[in-house]
Amino acid sequence: MTLISKLTSVLLLAISACAVLFSQPAAPTLPWDPASAAKYLDDRQTWWINWPESARDHQTFCVSCHTVVPYALARPRLRNLPGITFPNANDTKLLENVTLRVTRWNEMQPFYSDEKIGPHKTAQSRGTESILNALILSSFESANAQPSAALAQAFRNMWAERQKSGPAKGAWLWLNFHTQPWEADDSPYFGATLAAVAVGTAPGQYARKTELQPQLRDLREFLLRGYEKRSLNNQVLLLWASTEIPDLLKPEQQRAIIDSLTAQQQSDGGWSMSSLVGPWKRGDGTPLETKSDGYATGLVCLAAKQAGVPETDVHLKKGLTWLATHQDKSQGLWPGYSLNKQRAPTADAWLFMSDAATGYSVLALTPKPKDQSSAQRNKLNTNESSATNGHD
Repeated sequence: MTLISKLTSVLLLAISACAVLFSQPAAPTLPWDPASAAKYLDDRQTWWINWPESARDHQTFCVSCHTVVPYALARPRLRNLPGITFPNANDTKLLENVTLRVTRWNEMQPFYSDEKIGPHKTAQSRGTESILNALILSSFESANAQPSAALAQAFRNMWAERQKSGPAKGAWLWLNFHTQPWEADDSPYFGATLAAVAVGTAPGQYARKTELQPQLRDLREFLLRGYEKRSLNNQVLLLWASTEIPDLLKPEQQRAIIDSLTAQQQSDGGWSMSSLVGPWKRGDGTPLETKSDGYATGLVCLAAKQAGVPETDVHLKKGLTWLATHQDKSQGLWPGYSLNKQRAPTADAWLFMSDAATGYSVLALTPKPKDQSSAQRNKLNTNESSATNGHD
């Protein structure tokens, strides 16, 4: 057995033990099908692992924002539901993949390089991957007592890649292929929020370590700088991050973002990504899809719930009801639509947005285990969040 396999086996044993020890509360009694959602996520992860386009060096694969990251965030939430096996073969492969790339970081080729793709892609790839590796491991280990050796190394890699000066101090270089919502000019902000989520969900009170505070100070300053002028897509990500990192947003700042998001809620109770990203045109000239989708609705409901908005709030209740009633149970997925082009159902990338939509819908519909975030401790009570009811 290789060293990576041994590390992964130890990590999986710890995850399995903690999954039993810290069982989640029962899933909400809403009309959606967790088992079919788990099957969809599993099937898509299997496809991605074996898709030739995702292959990278050392027999590893790219950890994509649209398919792998939502799987890694959502799949552990389903670990204790009846009839769903956890961890499964995909979890083992994903953790082996990430652990190998983390522990042999200096030997690994970047996901995209300057030589093959163009200027800045090597540095952008390193910054992007360093965050995603830490986020994936944090998600799987969130119920553990302490970070694994692999997660500790992932954070060392991540902090080494952060920008230490200039206007982006505290953030990371991020892949930019001029596509929304993950690889555009404003996507370093998306990456910084994911870094905050990774830190905040890491086990062992990682976010409170004394030696980490200078890095977190720079990260907070970057995220707060002019956040009111950023797109609602970035603001909802900031809201989510604020539920994981202590003292990132004040309660009144959280409420202001929630009110702005509520104003964009559609009559059916959902949200559309086209209303959150701001001015944006598809590359093929086709109009943006304006229907409610699972990615936007799931992300908004997830952030609002974790910020302490009660599920009795009229707008959150409508959003969760939209999620519960818009799953395609025959496939297990929630709908998602490309912001960049009109894709044919036969295209490999046609399901990418539905992969993300399904992951974030699951996150919104399932309880967060062991939630001890600062935002929950400063929970917005019904009176404080009543301002959101003005947009019904």
